[in-house]
Amino acid sequence: MRTFIKGVLLGSLALLGLAPQAAAQNDFHWSGQLSPGQTIEIKGINGNVHAISSGSGIAEVTATKTARRSDPNEIRIEAVPHASGVTICAVYPSETGRSLNTCEPGSGGTQSTRNNDTVVNFTIHVPQGVAFAGRTVNGDVEGESLTGNADAKTVNGSVKLSTTGTATANTVNGSITATMGRADWAQGASFKTVNGGITLSFGGDLNANVKAETLNGSIESDFPMTVTGVFSPRRLQGTIGAGGQPLNLSTVNGSIRLLKTQ
Repeated sequence: MRTFIKGVLLGSLALLGLAPQAAAQNDFHWSGQLSPGQTIEIKGINGNVHAISSGSGIAEVTATKTARRSDPNEIRIEAVPHASGVTICAVYPSETGRSLNTCEPGSGGTQSTRNNDTVVNFTIHVPQGVAFAGRTVNGDVEGESLTGNADAKTVNGSVKLSTTGTATANTVNGSITATMGRADWAQGASFKTVNGGITLSFGGDLNANVKAETLNGSIESDFPMTVTGVFSPRRLQGTIGAGGQPLNLSTVNGSIRLLKTQ
């Protein structure tokens, strides 16, 4: 049974894209062994991040740098191995008067740039059971046929994830589409955007305390929901299944859909 709550979609989505780049380019390649449960993390600023499942069991990362005006050689690609896996960053030249750009795992490190049009596109082959974390600012993040947990963050770009594990995602100008085999997030999950829709597909049972809100869009759920709080065409708070963990869904211009795959 699908619960359908209809709102109004006003205006067009102001999704920002990246212009085609000139031919000047430099390639980077890294490969290494990662164990199930470890994470391969990518951090960029301008450019797309595209992860796919690896059939070889070896983690591989290729980065291609292109620019029209700036010098691609000024951006270095740095790989930082650590106990939890590996973090690979596109490190842009540090700006005068600002903190030094560094590549560090998780929330560590500094990434910023100004007046540098170099685009770094990443392609990642992720081994079985290894988690993927993709970070960029101006670009899309995609994870295709993954088998570990996946997390994606961008600002001007869309997110598309497909994994047999769990997924989380956030953007500002772009849509979020995620298909996952599990929904047993360790601390709940958040999916947020401003200009774009959110579509989540689950291959198994879903147990969550759901909070969903949109300003210009609709809310749909294939999962029966018990309303426990706010209920309106644009805001909904309720329990799916046994509840428990929080599942927060938020957009301004876009619809929210919770789908159950066969």
